[in-house]
Amino acid sequence: MALQGPQKTVVQLVGVVVLMGGLSWASVPFYDWFCRVTGFGGVTQVASAGSDTVLEQTIKVRFDASKALGMPWEFKPVVREMEIKLGETGLAFYEAYNPTDRPVAGQASYNVVPYEAGYFFEKIDCFCFTEQVLQPGERVQMPVTFYVDPEIIDDRDAKYVHTITLSYTFNEIDLPEGYAALDTGENTGAGSTTN
Repeated sequence: MALQGPQKTVVQLVGVVVLMGGLSWASVPFYDWFCRVTGFGGVTQVASAGSDTVLEQTIKVRFDASKALGMPWEFKPVVREMEIKLGETGLAFYEAYNPTDRPVAGQASYNVVPYEAGYFFEKIDCFCFTEQVLQPGERVQMPVTFYVDPEIIDDRDAKYVHTITLSYTFNEIDLPEGYAALDTGENTGAGSTTN
């Protein structure tokens, strides 16, 4: 039985609504995947080891720190800038301090600018890969190990980049399960997780 005028229009409209809903639902994971693959939007890459190639050409890396609204920690880079060779493994530290009288958990979000450098900024290890918990009055230095891929010199846009800024923003998150008792003073045996 073929659909007639108004019925056909209703079916087509429902189809368009379902298609648009599906595209909306898929857009967030697709955009996240796209940013990770291309470095678009300042998303960095993750490497399992350092680069096999180190060039004589250098690049400046600046370090920036901020906190989300309501995050009680003090948070800053230990060194604000370093110059490294392309492909050379760099090690930088950020310092966090919990001035409160309670344990506070945090998770860092990050990006690099200019955005075209994101595809070439490789993190080997980073405190941002895991959640961090600081006890009352605890101060820690958290490392990030990285390199800038030498292939940046062959990229049409990124080869003109001479300075990259790596930015972190710490957000307060819920305490992991083992820390809830410590927050109420019932358990003092738990330690902090710092990477």
